[in-house]
Amino acid sequence: MKTCLAVDASCLEYANAYSLQKRLVAARQASLIPDVLLLCEHPHVITLGRNGKRVHLLASENLLHEMGVDFFTTDRGGDITYHGPGQIVGYPVLQLAEMRRDLVWYVRQLEEAMIRSSVELGIDAGRLPGKTGVWVPAEGPAREKLAAIGVHVSRWVTSHGFAYNVSTELRYFDLIVPCGIADHKTTSLERLLGRVVKREEVVETITRNFGDVFGRTMRDVSPEELAAMLEQAERLAALPAPASA
Repeated sequence: MKTCLAVDASCLEYANAYSLQKRLVAARQASLIPDVLLLCEHPHVITLGRNGKRVHLLASENLLHEMGVDFFTTDRGGDITYHGPGQIVGYPVLQLAEMRRDLVWYVRQLEEAMIRSSVELGIDAGRLPGKTGVWVPAEGPAREKLAAIGVHVSRWVTSHGFAYNVSTELRYFDLIVPCGIADHKTTSLERLLGRVVKREEVVETITRNFGDVFGRTMRDVSPEELAAMLEQAERLAALPAPASA
């Protein structure tokens, strides 16, 4: 199986993560690095996807400032979502042309990786027809959302990805209409299990299942190792092409 680099960047500002993704995508499009799964956690931030509606932001600019929440518009799919401490955000940079040129398949595979991980961790998770993400049973007919997905693809290389709630402060979702869906609440792994969950356990589980569903051998590398690989790739990309014989 081909290799995918697994990088746990821990806490990363959203703007820095976005810039890093752009660099990774360019290097992957040039086949200068292998596939990458970048995992991180963001300080409080709300992001609006390219198809999102600004009316789904329920908080004023002043309230966001008071609560220490940044706001960004992005080029990912989907509507509006929140990222913050206690949430594992995954940014896969994959060359789908080497797997399957099918964006719907790709989103279903992301769901599958998180569903398998949730089941391993003791949660009855699954899909909700007509909607993306990972869903769990709740009181009444509605289901609650455990993980959200919003992706972007350029020349069949992916960016953006998923957000999986581990110990996320759910009150921050009250600032928005999560993913533009008003009749479903958001939940977290710790709320469902009723116990503290170690982040490292979830990172390991998601990384392993991600490799399984995409047919990749996951290789752990540090953020520093990734930075060095990326810098080398960018130096190579800047070299002039060799003269023809």
